Amino acid sequence: MDYGLLWFLLPLAAWSGWFAARRGFASQTGNHARRLSPDYLRGLDYLLNEQPDKAIDVFIRLIDVDSDTVETHLALGALYRRRGEVNRAIRIHQNLIKISRLNSQQKALATLELGLDYQRAGLLDRAENLFQELVQVPSYRGLAYRQLLDIYQQEQDWEKAIRTAWDLSKQSGDNLKPIIAHYYCEQAEAFQRKGNIEQTRRFLETALNIDPNCVRASLTTGYLMLSQNEDFLEIIDVFQRVEKQNPLFIPEIIQPLETCYQHLDQLNEFTAYLQHILKDYGGIAPLLALTQRIREQKDEQQAALFIIQQLQNTPSLKGLAHFIDLTLNQTKETEQYPLSLVKEIIVKLLKTYPFYRCKECGFSGKTLHWQCPSCKQWNTILPLQN
Repeated sequence: MDYGLLWFLLPLAAWSGWFAARRGFASQTGNHARRLSPDYLRGLDYLLNEQPDKAIDVFIRLIDVDSDTVETHLALGALYRRRGEVNRAIRIHQNLIKISRLNSQQKALATLELGLDYQRAGLLDRAENLFQELVQVPSYRGLAYRQLLDIYQQEQDWEKAIRTAWDLSKQSGDNLKPIIAHYYCEQAEAFQRKGNIEQTRRFLETALNIDPNCVRASLTTGYLMLSQNEDFLEIIDVFQRVEKQNPLFIPEIIQPLETCYQHLDQLNEFTAYLQHILKDYGGIAPLLALTQRIREQKDEQQAALFIIQQLQNTPSLKGLAHFIDLTLNQTKETEQYPLSLVKEIIVKLLKTYPFYRCKECGFSGKTLHWQCPSCKQWNTILPLQN
């Protein structure tokens, strides 16, 4: 039996028994007044026989809904929703809203609970209508905006999400510009999938105007320009913006920057840039790229010496695997087996490691999400240094 539900039912049973006695026998006196109604006894029987659902139905029928009991009904409806019995929660909250004796705050609270029921049931249109009503109630306005925002994100209705986010920002004083920029990026990517490059650019520019630190807008713009074979110097400028926007995302720009410098036949400039970011920010991605440049410019021995010196300060499995690769090529064939075995173990370990992790809830994976699939927060998933 659900013991959390049992602890809710015990006071409910006592309360409903008192109400049943007051309602059914208020006009009687003597021993007859102490008799309990058959419905109440039936409810107790259900409770003792571990049939809580039937007990709830009986007890709730015995309690008149008025200003004294509305909180009990609200709590019961919320309990049903938490247990996944959304239809029952909806029925309770619908009945509450129909009662004219409720004051405005009680009715608003019942409306909120019903909206949450609809949202849980996937009836987003109905939930949206109720939350739109609550926007007119000052004490519930902020909460209503947040629920509407959640609905529009689920529906991927980015136009409504943008308007609602601006309204919520004005109402709460919160800075939602970084999130609004993501909504514009979502629209940009939708147009990009349709092949509408002009609209894609327009929404990406808007995103950057709203939030100049929007890494997503810079990365998307850079890859868009790269796919169109545009001016590679301009593309380099776009990707290098990421360094100032959020240096934690530097690993995302190493490969496209190398492509641009290769097209321009300016790999020495790429080497200089790698040296700069490795010195200022560190990280395994620029280290591996710079090691590869040393290998190409000099030799494997120099590259191996460079990376092992760096790994002493910043240990990394990826870096160690790369060092073993460089060392294997300089080792006699008869002595390669131990190193090959170590590398094989490292590679197996790396396959189990995530590339990204949410700083809020800990969700991890190998794909970059701008909105965490677990906690639904924006800008919380960051690249990992392995």
